[in-house]
Amino acid sequence: MNREPDWSLWRSFAGVIEHGSLSAAARALNSSQPTIGRHIELLESQLGLPLFERSLSGLKPNGTALKLYGPIAQAQTALAEAAMMAEGAQDETGGTVRITASAMISNYVLPEILVPIRALHPRIALESVPSDSAENILMREADIAIRMFRPTQLELVTKHLGDIPLVPAAHERYLSRRGRPTTLAELWQHDMLGFDRSSAIVTHAQKLGYSLNRENFIIRSDDQPHLWELLRAGLGIGFAQANLVRRTPGLVALPIDIAIPPLPVWLTTHRELYTSHRIRAVYDALASGLLAYIES
Repeated sequence: MNREPDWSLWRSFAGVIEHGSLSAAARALNSSQPTIGRHIELLESQLGLPLFERSLSGLKPNGTALKLYGPIAQAQTALAEAAMMAEGAQDETGGTVRITASAMISNYVLPEILVPIRALHPRIALESVPSDSAENILMREADIAIRMFRPTQLELVTKHLGDIPLVPAAHERYLSRRGRPTTLAELWQHDMLGFDRSSAIVTHAQKLGYSLNRENFIIRSDDQPHLWELLRAGLGIGFAQANLVRRTPGLVALPIDIAIPPLPVWLTTHRELYTSHRIRAVYDALASGLLAYIES
């Protein structure tokens, strides 16, 4: 009888299916391609079953592999939850808390909020992950997430802290050079800062009856902190968080109603992690700091 394969083999098996190749799985699992390959061969040998079709383009999971992947993925989730329960059971004042937030919040809002947190909890190390992608709290890519959308996973503890208005804004240097628009029609005639590949602004403008395209934006980037710095430099009119505009010398919010939906702010963690002393302490402190920012 074949002995039961160890978990490291199943982990490599799941990695190849999830990421599509040995090399991609190796990068994701912080391993090497030969090691992942050996794991796959050993797993097939111990099971007495072929799991992948070999070709010049790589490995392709067969029907058996796809059937096995379901319970393995569930086992990964269960192990992650068990690790979180163990984490939550620890009542200690030290340790590490990993926080993820959008690039704008991470760079321009969090630093001031983290100052009193560090003073209150000097033994808690903080890891900050600026990212506009949705890091997976369940799989421990982060302990706490600040989201601009409502998380839907049942395993999460979420708190809606409020909404941040978005406004058209420009630097005084730009307005003194080009004049101050007072209507939407005038706004679109100015040097506009906008997205490159994202169509969010163009789509919203079209809903308001304006037939814009990306060429209407004289400077384009999908990096929002970069767009913010271009705005501060006086290169044109952009769209920004009203709270940040008010806090930034030289920037002016233009009183033009463009009906931009506000950014909702949700603070999120896993329900098991919420029982951890250090994560609960940082979660509550972040909530307090973010509320002060939203209401400023």
